[in-house]
Amino acid sequence: MKRSIWAGLLVAVLLAACSSGVKLDDVPVEDKSPTSSGVSSQGIGAGPSGSSGISGVLVDKSIPGVGPAGVGTVVFFDYDSFVVRAEARALIESHARFLKANQQRKASLEGHTDERGGREYNLALGQKRAEAVRQAMSLLGVSDAQIEAVSYGKEKPSAAGSSESDLAKNRRVEIRY
Repeated sequence: MKRSIWAGLLVAVLLAACSSGVKLDDVPVEDKSPTSSGVSSQGIGAGPSGSSGISGVLVDKSIPGVGPAGVGTVVFFDYDSFVVRAEARALIESHARFLKANQQRKASLEGHTDERGGREYNLALGQKRAEAVRQAMSLLGVSDAQIEAVSYGKEKPSAAGSSESDLAKNRRVEIRY
């Protein structure tokens, strides 16, 4: 009997030691938008375009039959920002229409960051990016049960390298069905 109690206590101590203790809400992330959600009265993505010098949204084509055909699946972000850009509005609206028309379908919004910054900071920033896209879709009428926002931080880069072009490709939310 004593042995099982000690074993239970040992397991509890080991599990407690494995947690990082860092809460995503406690990690500071700079919001460069005029509103905290990235959505203004002018629509999704209204606000500053940032200083990265990227002029447009790079688009990956989705696989026909999985998501909306011919529509990109990646929303890109400016450095250190989780504001949805104005040029991503049409892409998000297309996915929102698809999900509203196919209510049995579910989408995962996977937030990513570039390699700069610490692990906890990037996990928090990736989550805020995914949540910004989730909120935009929700405002367009998509059920919360259909979309899940997750963060991979800097753990799954899209492009290897440290050039500004490579870093820009890694600051993204991927929409997966």
